[in-house]
Amino acid sequence: MNALEVLAKINPVAASGAVLVLVGLWGVMAKPNLFKIAVAFSVMETGVNLVILSVGYIRGRTAPILDSAADAASASARMTDPVPQALVLTAIVIGLAVTALMLSYAVRLKAGGGGSSIESYGEEKW
Repeated sequence: MNALEVLAKINPVAASGAVLVLVGLWGVMAKPNLFKIAVAFSVMETGVNLVILSVGYIRGRTAPILDSAADAASASARMTDPVPQALVLTAIVIGLAVTALMLSYAVRLKAGGGGSSIESYGEEKW
């Protein structure tokens, strides 16, 4: 199997999610700024959500919405699994709250005169 055949089998959404996770991880590890770390966590969370959605998607199936015209017994064979979608929706809400909390702590620490670099908090006692 050559490289083009391998690339043709890769799910582009999952690959994009993996790249976003790696970019976010690099941002957390390489950047000493508290605000950039918060943004990197948000990018990493978006990548994880993309990977979860791409794993739960099955090509050729429809959205998991039942109406009165659909037969409930045969509908499950035509629909994707709604659990990954529900997990990602929950993760988006939790990620928003965590990002807001990280940014509020960063603003509070910067307002206290410590600066926005994590290196200035090396000897800090919490």
